[in-house]
Amino acid sequence: MQNSTKPLMLVLSSPSGAGKTTLTKKIQESDNSFQVSISHTTRKARPNEVDGVDYHFVSREKFKQLIDQKAFYEYAKIFDNYYGTSKSSINKITGDGKNVLFDIDWQGAEQLSNYKELNILKIFILPPNIEELKKRLVSRNQDDAEAIEKRLSAYSRDLIHSKNYDHVIVNDKVEICFKEIKAIISSRMKDKN
Repeated sequence: MQNSTKPLMLVLSSPSGAGKTTLTKKIQESDNSFQVSISHTTRKARPNEVDGVDYHFVSREKFKQLIDQKAFYEYAKIFDNYYGTSKSSINKITGDGKNVLFDIDWQGAEQLSNYKELNILKIFILPPNIEELKKRLVSRNQDDAEAIEKRLSAYSRDLIHSKNYDHVIVNDKVEICFKEIKAIISSRMKDKN
């Protein structure tokens, strides 16, 4: 699925809990031409997370230094923590001849869109409804009640920004959603070759 001209920058965004991380992993496992971009973040690692694999965990001071050095393609403050995609990590992935898979929010997607030289395909993933989203957030057992409420209150804002994406897909069943994404990628690769 490699693009003969420029590597594909596939951006998956969604409200927290809509399934983008699961879908990102499925895409990477099914297509070795994609490599997931590992973001920098100031949030603390969860017990199962590994520095340099899940995220590059850095201090706020270090993150601010990287901003000052213009080291990021995109960065945003989300739920009291900073997240960003470093230019050097993307250049390494594309230098290895791989397509890049981004698991980022709408703020990051908007910033990436400013780089006209990048071959970006943006897909927004939605849950079937807000009730299902709440159920997923509660069942994944990663956040306290206050954090879940914050994530749910961001849902309508996320929904507004979904109109800026190339495609919007409802993730009712993960396998069906995954097949839709694969079809969109295939179509894009054919168009570009």
